Amino acid sequence: MSEKIIKTTTCGKIYLAGEYAILTPNQVAIIKDIPIYMTAQVYPSNDFRLSSDMFDYYVDLNDDDNYALIQESVKTMASYLKLKNKTLTPFSIQVTGKMEKDGKKIGIGSSGSVTVLILKALSLFYQINLTKEELFKLAVYTLLKRGDNGSMGDVACVVYEALIYYRSFDRQRVKNWLFEMTLQELLEKDWGFLIKPVNNSLSFTFLVGWTKQPSISFQMIEKVKASIDKIFLDSSKKEVDDLYIALKTGHKEKTIKSLSTLGQLLENLHPSIYSSQLKALKNATYQLDAVAKSSGAGGGDCGVALVFDDRSRLEIIKRWKQENISLLYQEEMRGLHDK
Repeated sequence: MSEKIIKTTTCGKIYLAGEYAILTPNQVAIIKDIPIYMTAQVYPSNDFRLSSDMFDYYVDLNDDDNYALIQESVKTMASYLKLKNKTLTPFSIQVTGKMEKDGKKIGIGSSGSVTVLILKALSLFYQINLTKEELFKLAVYTLLKRGDNGSMGDVACVVYEALIYYRSFDRQRVKNWLFEMTLQELLEKDWGFLIKPVNNSLSFTFLVGWTKQPSISFQMIEKVKASIDKIFLDSSKKEVDDLYIALKTGHKEKTIKSLSTLGQLLENLHPSIYSSQLKALKNATYQLDAVAKSSGAGGGDCGVALVFDDRSRLEIIKRWKQENISLLYQEEMRGLHDK
């Protein structure tokens, strides 16, 4: 156990490609890390004390609905410590960084970010070296126990803090294993996912535009999921794989083509994905050296653009502003051969 204050962070994430398809086992997505951070500070204490800037009170380990995700993450760490013949000794943990703007969620944080943050902070506090794969599995284990049904791609991106290619796994099968296996066995088992950093060779400016609207509701997401068919899944997988190769080989035209097709697939999947603002966000690349699409669940939140010259970048930002779309983040992505 560390005697000094431990401080660590987790980043945000945004989907570049593979939304909705990734909810099906063995489908693929490309997800980008966003360096907007949540922070956790842990230090030794006489009793357990969990606090978050989301709430105006702190708790101990007695169940509290608001703190349920943090408490579940602590329970996971307690189980893991047992495997290492260690015990959960009292600590105080403070979580800050709401990943909000003007009191509104911006769609780059997630329950996965919180879970990874707590596990990462406590592993440092108890001086345990977790591999990235172990951290991913422990975070997923925590979320599955809580009934989370996401693809876990967000968790993968937050753990690796990189632009990643992610292949999803059969979450129902792993959920069944939770009741059949010990935590040790579960961690040693091959779950069937794949996480690999994308070694990008293409130079562009990466833009994230925020519509200031929340993404579509859970009920609407269920309706969208009901529209998913084999044609959508096969097309999405092909285009994500093509995009991965195009980024890796620095092929601009193929990158633009794959991202355009992926955006069109989402638009055809369900009308609720592309709100009028997300359509405007995408269409802002008209006659410019750029490509844009919605990101995540759609209906609101964010979209992304890859821009290949400065004139286009300035014009897109101007067009977005006219549509009340806020530039949330921009990053110069330098291809490997340009570095």
